[in-house]
Amino acid sequence: MTEHTHDAGTHQHGVQHEGARHEGAQQGGLNLHKDADNAVDMWDGMYRERAKIWSGNPNPQLVAEAKDLNPGKALDLGCGEGGDAIWLAKQGWTVTALDVSAVALERAAAHAEEAGVADRITWQQQDLTEWEPQPEFDLVSAQFLHSPLLPWRDSVTSAAAAVAPGGTLLVVGHHPHGLPSWSQHHHEAGLFFTPEQLAGALRLDREPWFVNVLTDRKRTVSGPSGESGTTLDTVLRATKHA
Repeated sequence: MTEHTHDAGTHQHGVQHEGARHEGAQQGGLNLHKDADNAVDMWDGMYRERAKIWSGNPNPQLVAEAKDLNPGKALDLGCGEGGDAIWLAKQGWTVTALDVSAVALERAAAHAEEAGVADRITWQQQDLTEWEPQPEFDLVSAQFLHSPLLPWRDSVTSAAAAVAPGGTLLVVGHHPHGLPSWSQHHHEAGLFFTPEQLAGALRLDREPWFVNVLTDRKRTVSGPSGESGTTLDTVLRATKHA
């Protein structure tokens, strides 16, 4: 079930953002501020530690799975500093980008202005624990929505509920048995999911979905000291029956 893919990633959270960033946030000496009272304080605190957290590049699994889709209305959940949303806008999508961190959203909006796609993206501050999704998007992208404050089953279920009939659900997350050797999250396997667990949570065998891709993929990543390693992504792309 393993496929080899390209490139390294970028991101995540409980509303989250761009690539394999759960690793980046910790390995780069950043504090996730888990002692914060709420998700806003936790993620704002992390972003304030540095002027730039993520690379600005889109997540590689997003590029691999969405590059051939016909553009329409896209939802980027946990958009962070905007790398994925900006890439989607450049492909012709009209994007709604959600994140819990106002600090991240301010940076994302500035990056979109610099990229010349600000008119194609709507930025919204939203805590996914309070969000009520509507089935109106042609593409819903949930990339690495891993948070100690939001069970992953809740986040992926919300993402699925936002897909319009005929639309595409793209969920990417860390595989619990594929973290790089230097990761500080080996004891937090419950934050992550396998393809089988993801399929079960979304009831893909019973709900109105055609599964295009359900797999795990190895990806090369760089460690905190520049060392090279691999991580394993769980990837789902599914089409909702019209």
